Amino acid sequence: MSKIGLFFILLVSGCCLSCMEKKQGGMVENAFSVAERQLAAQLKAVPEPVAFPRTIRNGELYTTKMNDWTEGFYPGCLWYIYENNKDESWKQSALQWTEALEPLKRLTNHHDIGFLMYCSFGNAYRLTGNEAYKNVLIESARSLCTRFNEKTGCIESWNYRKAWNGKDEWFFPVIIDNMMNLELLYFATRVTGDSLFAKVANKHAETTARNHFRDDYSSYHVVNYDEETGEVLHRATCQGFSDNSTWARGQAWAIYGYTMAYRETKKTDFLNMAVHIADFWLNHPRLPEDGIPYWDFDAGQRGYVPDWNYDPQRFTIIPRDASAAAIAASAFLELSEYVTEGKKYVEAAEHILQSLSSSDYLAEPGTNCNFILRHSVGSIPHGVEIDVPLVYADYYYLEALTRYKNKRYSIGSSRKI
Repeated sequence: MSKIGLFFILLVSGCCLSCMEKKQGGMVENAFSVAERQLAAQLKAVPEPVAFPRTIRNGELYTTKMNDWTEGFYPGCLWYIYENNKDESWKQSALQWTEALEPLKRLTNHHDIGFLMYCSFGNAYRLTGNEAYKNVLIESARSLCTRFNEKTGCIESWNYRKAWNGKDEWFFPVIIDNMMNLELLYFATRVTGDSLFAKVANKHAETTARNHFRDDYSSYHVVNYDEETGEVLHRATCQGFSDNSTWARGQAWAIYGYTMAYRETKKTDFLNMAVHIADFWLNHPRLPEDGIPYWDFDAGQRGYVPDWNYDPQRFTIIPRDASAAAIAASAFLELSEYVTEGKKYVEAAEHILQSLSSSDYLAEPGTNCNFILRHSVGSIPHGVEIDVPLVYADYYYLEALTRYKNKRYSIGSSRKI
């Protein structure tokens, strides 16, 4: 090949890459522009941090009052907006909504203190360095550790409840979501030097790896233990289609959780788990072309029988779950950093973000009760939050966009620009 021909190929390749980079930069810029407009309007609708936006119910904004598991996501969203635009007014709003949650640092009646405090105070400490926020997180980690049981090797997720069949009693239920709360514990060990927090986190992750997954690395939602012997009594679902199905958001929690656990520990067993769980997702024959999963990979499929009152006539079109997709996209971007075949995870994340940033999922400003994304699912078995926006979908979408922007991946490649 002549030098002129080689120069022409390199010039064209460079122009194509530049166009692709501009396209991706435009996607991120537009998404954050929409997010700013939506959240600015939402702040006007709920000007004081006493009612925290969660979703839409009966066509209206639905909020919670520090009695749920989702309150930390809203200030977390504000922090990601501030991180993107560096506007002090957004920082002040984020501080106001974060500091309102401080009383929850002593919460011990469920496992979600990690979501509540790390998504809010964790981002606050990361972006401000305020030592007071670090201390809140340490106390929160101590509270989470009170739910750890040596016999089971796990942090108890919920208190007593019954399964959907009305017979099985869950005295020590552990849900796959609980993997997400371990980041709070790893943080506490990192900043205090006290290894106890990380030991609890590692034990929980190891036990969950052993008991929460099938041979194909699909996940159970709930594993119920005998708290006296540590024996597994039941493997079931609470928010998925059936006990033997794969609830999409649960699978996303697992990808994210084990990727994070590897980051914090460099334990190869955790990385291998993350890869296997992620590959189950990517290789699933029922993953839609746009990369946004159905709320359960096995919903309505033969061989999967729900215990809850499922009406197939109501779900002739199976709902998608943008929240699961956003969580997975964020996890894929991080996972790509730790493996030699990172390209496929970057491409998967890019594909998801492109879909979520399209008019199919990204809300028109002024609509959607000022949430960012449409088409998420909370819990179909409970009959709530079906095909609606969810604050945690918005949070992980903004986190994924932030990770994508900060790493500056080129489209279709794990090469950084």
